[in-house]
Amino acid sequence: MSTTDDASRGPLRAHQGGTTRGQFFKRTAAAGALLAAPVATLATFEGEDSGTATAQNSDSGGSFPGGTGYDEAISKKLKGKTLKVGFTPPVLSEFFDEMEHACWQQMRNYEHRFGVKWGWARTAPAGNFDAVQEHFNIVQNWVTAGFDAILICTGGDFASMQKVYKGAEDKGTLIYQVNMPMELWPIDQVASSSNIGYDNRMQSGYVAGSYIADKLGGKGTILQVWGPSGSPWSVARQQGLDLALKENPGIKVVGKADGGYVRDKGFAAAQNLLEAHPDVNAIYGENEEMALGASQAIDAKGLKHWDGKDGILTIGADGLRSGFQAIRKGRLTATVDVGGVDQGIGAIQTVLAHQLLGMAVDRVINVPTVVVDKSNVDERDAYVAWALTAPKYT
Repeated sequence: MSTTDDASRGPLRAHQGGTTRGQFFKRTAAAGALLAAPVATLATFEGEDSGTATAQNSDSGGSFPGGTGYDEAISKKLKGKTLKVGFTPPVLSEFFDEMEHACWQQMRNYEHRFGVKWGWARTAPAGNFDAVQEHFNIVQNWVTAGFDAILICTGGDFASMQKVYKGAEDKGTLIYQVNMPMELWPIDQVASSSNIGYDNRMQSGYVAGSYIADKLGGKGTILQVWGPSGSPWSVARQQGLDLALKENPGIKVVGKADGGYVRDKGFAAAQNLLEAHPDVNAIYGENEEMALGASQAIDAKGLKHWDGKDGILTIGADGLRSGFQAIRKGRLTATVDVGGVDQGIGAIQTVLAHQLLGMAVDRVINVPTVVVDKSNVDERDAYVAWALTAPKYT
C-alpha cells in the first residue's frame, strides 16, 4: 500500500467545535454574499502548463497551483505511484453520482499533472441507509484488499462507525468522511483522518430559513418536509432553521412531516400537509428530492407556485441538475447547493495531499455552499454539468 506511516502523516489540527454566527459570517464574508454570490470552487481549470490560478478552500492545501516548475517537481515524487480508493455513499442517488464524477475529474487532473495512478471502486449498502453492518462489511472488504483510502458517507450509528474507522486506520486504510454533519460530534471522538463536507446548521438550515424569511418579508408560514426522525442531517439542519426562525419571529412553522429523503414520500407528506394548510406561504424540503416532491404536491392540489410576490415558495438542499431544471421552470423556488462537486474534488485533493505529499490536513474541511434560484441557476448548473462530463474511472 502506498499509504504513509503514522509519523509522516503529521499532526492533524484540531477542529474547534461549535461555531458562532459571528465566526461563521466572518469566514463567509456576509450573509448577503452567502445567499447571492456564486460559490467559490475548488476546481482547477488548467492550461497545458498547469499554471492557471485556482480558488482555494481555506487553508487545507488548496488545489495545488504552482505552474510548470511545481508540477515537474511533484511529478518526480509521485510518478508511478498508485492510490486505491473506495467510495461508499449511503445510497446510490443523483447527488452522490455528481460527487463521484467530481472525484473522477480530480483524479484525472492529478494523473495528467503529476503522473499518479488511481484504483477506484464504488459500493453502497443494499439495505437501509442507516445499517451499520453493511457499511462495516464494505469497509472490511476494502481493507483486506489493501485499499489506501475510503471515502464514506453513512447513516449508521456514530459510535459504531467510529469503531469501524479505527479498525481500518489501524490496518493502514485511511478513512475520509464526506457530506457528514460533523458539527454534531466532538472531534476527539471522530476516528477518521479528515471529514470533507459543510456545516449543515449554518450552511444549510440557517441559510434556507433566512432565504425564506427574506423572500416573505419576515412574515409568513412554513411547512417542513423532513428526513426520518433522528437522522443526523435532520437534527443539524433543524438547529440551523430554528436559529433563523428565532431571528425572524414573524415566520412560523405550522406543520411538519417525514418525507423519507425521497421524492415519492416527500410528495405524499406534502399532500397531507397541504390538505390541512392550503394557505401556507412556503415549504422547506430538507433535501432536494423531498422539495421536488412537495412541488409536485402543489401542482396536484392546483395551488400556485411562488412567482416572486405570492404563491407557495419551495426550497430544498443538495444542488441537483434535476432541481436546477425545476428552478428554471418555476416549479422549485430555490435550493441550497451544498457543494457535492466541491466535496468530491476536495476529497481527492485531501487524499493526495495527506497520503502522498505528507501534508497535515484539517480534521474538518467545509466547502462553500450557496442558495441557488433563478438569479444564479445557470452558473451552478454549468459547474455540475462540467463535473458530469468525467468518464467513469476504472
